Amino acid sequence: MEHVIEVHGLVTRFGDHIVHDNLDFTVQRGEIMGIIGGSGSGKSVLMWTVLGLKKPSAGQVKILGLEVDHHNPSTTEAIQARTGVLFQDGALFSSLTVLQNIMVPLQRHTRISKELVEAIAILKLTMVGLDSTAANKMPGELSGGMRKRVSLARALSLDPEILFLDEPTAGLDPIGAAEFDSLVSDLQRSLGLTVIMITHDLDSLFAITDRISVLIHKKLITGTISELLEYNEPWIGKYFNGPRGRAVTKLS
Repeated sequence: MEHVIEVHGLVTRFGDHIVHDNLDFTVQRGEIMGIIGGSGSGKSVLMWTVLGLKKPSAGQVKILGLEVDHHNPSTTEAIQARTGVLFQDGALFSSLTVLQNIMVPLQRHTRISKELVEAIAILKLTMVGLDSTAANKMPGELSGGMRKRVSLARALSLDPEILFLDEPTAGLDPIGAAEFDSLVSDLQRSLGLTVIMITHDLDSLFAITDRISVLIHKKLITGTISELLEYNEPWIGKYFNGPRGRAVTKLS
């Protein structure tokens, strides 16, 4: 199985506080990988580090065979052009229309005409279940669910091979969250994406992930839910076997 992300011996810190300590991590092409952990365990920091947005104190990170190198801007640019990111709050530019937000990565990383950029942006909008009438709206006019979809369309604008999602269903009602999960799953299958999803949403974990990585003791433990439950880690047991975990299991 091809590994599209490889992390070896990763150490990250903020001052004297060590967030990750000699962490190893691999992601296989075509899988949906969930990442979970307690609040403050460093899930988002891990994503930032893998994407090259934070420099690690030690270790090696490779994406699609390219080593993340903070001293080589061209490599960083190449990685960004092959990955898409949906940040937790959507991170839409409030002063730009929906269409203009989706166009930003295309304008930054390509030299195609404005007309083609607009056509691609409209296509991405339809791919996430929104029609062209949303194109000229401002982010402030959208519901939370629509903003998530626009952010997803922007993340897909460059036809990425890897999609990073940071708490994609946060703030959505159960119906909206389930619809977003189905959308991500459908896009993963149709586009052949690899998806890395940070989430606290047990429903999402049970519904669409292939494997889950648990960030605990500054390292990662990875496996299917049944494999994770074989580890003698109290936090994992409480997470999946607590009242909310048992409720999801009964419904699935």
